[in-house]
Amino acid sequence: MSAIDDLLDDGELFRDQKGRPRPWPRPLAPLADTHGHLTVFRGHDPARAVARAALAGVRLLVVPADPTEDATDARAFLRSLDGWVEGARSLLAAAAAEGLVPPAFPGAPDLCDNVRVVAGIHPYGAARADDAAMASLSELLADPRCAGVGEIGLDFTCDVPVDVQRDVFCRQLRLARELAVPCELHIRDDRDDPAAAAHAMALEVLDEVGVPEAGVDLHCYTGDPAVMRPFVERGCLAAFGGAVTFKCSDEIRDAACACPLGQMLTETDSPYMAPVPLRGLECEPAMVCLTARCLADVRAECGVSDPAETYAALWKNAARLFPR
Repeated sequence: MSAIDDLLDDGELFRDQKGRPRPWPRPLAPLADTHGHLTVFRGHDPARAVARAALAGVRLLVVPADPTEDATDARAFLRSLDGWVEGARSLLAAAAAEGLVPPAFPGAPDLCDNVRVVAGIHPYGAARADDAAMASLSELLADPRCAGVGEIGLDFTCDVPVDVQRDVFCRQLRLARELAVPCELHIRDDRDDPAAAAHAMALEVLDEVGVPEAGVDLHCYTGDPAVMRPFVERGCLAAFGGAVTFKCSDEIRDAACACPLGQMLTETDSPYMAPVPLRGLECEPAMVCLTARCLADVRAECGVSDPAETYAALWKNAARLFPR
């Protein structure tokens, strides 16, 4: 088997659930996946996923680590990350020897030199934020590869008491401010209970604790423009993932049109929510190319920015939030 076969599926980067090749849009600027899990794949190999992301044009990947879930042992997690990155580097070098190389973006870093980490206790794990978890979090945040705190916040669909979630959220938000690093927020309302408004409480917390000067990213934004607006007014960025491509996601696309150009990001939240036309597959960071194209097209259709402007801003915003 050739090195190219290690990275492509019968010569194609993407195939849908029926095995049909799906063309992928060549990006007009470097791409960033500002939130892509590598530890919970069911079928993908993390090293191969990083290498395939590079082939799609990704030049920044931010990997979440949770000391109550996938990074209870901080050193083991970081060793695994190093192994995946080096594995990706080897795969790309072998493929390049056969003529398969990532798209060229002069001045942009190679992806294998720009895989970063955000570390934080997810709302699901807030009840397990004990001394051991906080010690592991501190160790992760001290590592030079760690670029921020996340994903942290509030999730009113889980069974962790709201007061516990709020307390752990506040503690980690203060930590981001003390360390002068950005944070990624996970905020999910209970749609079956309109009174359970996690976004409203999150705004209260941001006003109480303060928005970190290094920046705040609304991870996996799936709301409408009205819910997004007060966060944007406080300087937060909105990260759009595969859900913006779904047929039923008009409200998310409206938010993408309403979001200021300087406050938009792309992500995958892999392995979840693969974008159309790959919906139903296990998502991987390479698929951010489809989300970026959707955002560029949607914003062009509503007349707020042309595709080149959107692509350039998505990269610039991500590089500013997570500088090397």
